[in-house]
Amino acid sequence: MAEKRIEPPFFPIIYVRGYAGTDAEVEATVADPYMGFNLGATKLRKRWTGAVEKHFFESALVRLMKDHDYHDVYKVGSNMPPELAVGPRSIVIYRYYDQVSEAFGEGKRVAIEDFARGLNDLVLKLRDRVRETCDNPDDFRVYLVGHSMGGLVIRAFLQNDAIGKAETKKLVDKVFTYATPHNGIEAAIIGNVPGFFSANNANNFNRARMAEYLGLPPGTEPVNTLNGRFDADRFFCLIGTDAKDYAAGWSARLVGPFSDGLVRINNAFVTGPTEDPKQPVTLAPRAYVYRSHSGPFGIVNSEKGYQNLMRFLFGDVRVDGHLEVARITLPPEVEAARREGKEIRASYDFEAVVGVRGASWDLSRRLVAENSSVFRRYVELFPEKKLEGDRPFVARPQLFTAFLSAAARVKADRPSLGFAIDLGVQVPDYEVDGVLWLDQHYPGGYIFRDKITLEAIPPQAADAPWRLLYGFDSETPNHCAHEAERRDGDGFVAFSIPVVRNAEPGIEAALVLTARPWNH
Repeated sequence: MAEKRIEPPFFPIIYVRGYAGTDAEVEATVADPYMGFNLGATKLRKRWTGAVEKHFFESALVRLMKDHDYHDVYKVGSNMPPELAVGPRSIVIYRYYDQVSEAFGEGKRVAIEDFARGLNDLVLKLRDRVRETCDNPDDFRVYLVGHSMGGLVIRAFLQNDAIGKAETKKLVDKVFTYATPHNGIEAAIIGNVPGFFSANNANNFNRARMAEYLGLPPGTEPVNTLNGRFDADRFFCLIGTDAKDYAAGWSARLVGPFSDGLVRINNAFVTGPTEDPKQPVTLAPRAYVYRSHSGPFGIVNSEKGYQNLMRFLFGDVRVDGHLEVARITLPPEVEAARREGKEIRASYDFEAVVGVRGASWDLSRRLVAENSSVFRRYVELFPEKKLEGDRPFVARPQLFTAFLSAAARVKADRPSLGFAIDLGVQVPDYEVDGVLWLDQHYPGGYIFRDKITLEAIPPQAADAPWRLLYGFDSETPNHCAHEAERRDGDGFVAFSIPVVRNAEPGIEAALVLTARPWNH
């Protein structure tokens, strides 16, 4: 029986699948009721020996049904039949490839704009069906979840003013995309997919074509901007970083290692608008996971993907982690060369792996070895060193955005939210007067590297503040021995943790964690 009330944040979910390149792939897609979203995984990762580590993940669809009482909308062979009571905790598969298949449609490719119009109609149909069963129909909202090109179908619906209705778009509460090429697909030799690659709509990933169906002004680049049509803070991008395990690695040879095997890392997120073009754009929340675009090691059928999805949709707290760098020292020989007036150049890689207490998986993972670290040039860390004409930048490296859930605690009788951050700053390659400095330089060294254990303790009284305890593994392994300094603001609370290594090279910085209520 369907629920009688819509209880936020548990809104219906519409899944939008990705691109089917060949006619055979289209037919295989429409032959599956869930269009592939029901596929789980048993292969977690490959060990250094080549052996595959086994891990059973049932699929996000099954987990939503098991963990949060969601239901599909199929009954006695029909999709959302009139006699079915459709409740707010419904999962709907947008079967837009039915019209393309020879079995159910005309066997002809159609434009992505048509898929977006169909999504508008599906949202309205779902709204009407849910309203039939609930006594608070005006509270209806919907979540859209897209994989690969499915995320572009969602964006075309939300961003193109010529597609759908404004009131329909306002019904969308949040969007979550897996491995979507928000700024197109590129290959090492040819660059962005050419516009004349029109066979089977492959030019859907050409930026000029994308600007058309996304409703962007002609010539817009990059095209990963939401252009003010949707709140970037409510749009989550999950980015894969495992290039070698997609399509037996052949695709990565064309796309390059800084990718999930098909979509480059820097093309897989969206941005919000900025009124001042000289200022950096607003980045939508995103996480990086070591999974490939699809397949046995794919990003959709992964525990990491599900945990990010579940916490973004239903979580309680949003936490953003930045590193405020006050000072980075140089090796003695390089510092001596700087004092002599020689030109010193260096760029820094910042690593961050975020996990929650009691879990064997990461929420976000950014490592040099996996080509996903946060990269900053020296002048980007210290604005006063910036030269005229340098591009806009964010001086504080943003390490992660994580959504935490009190309901997902390992122990229900432990009210605190526990998580940990593996933080690393690699020793860079130094240049002295344009020459690479190799004396006393060893690849893979770290200026700073430690695991920081954190425990956020909610208020014990109505007027009491949140508290954050922390500890470094190098001092007190898996124990929080210190209380973080608070920096309260309007609508958020921030905590500061000192990150210091007194050495040459060394660092003086602060890890700033900004927490905001989520889904309140």
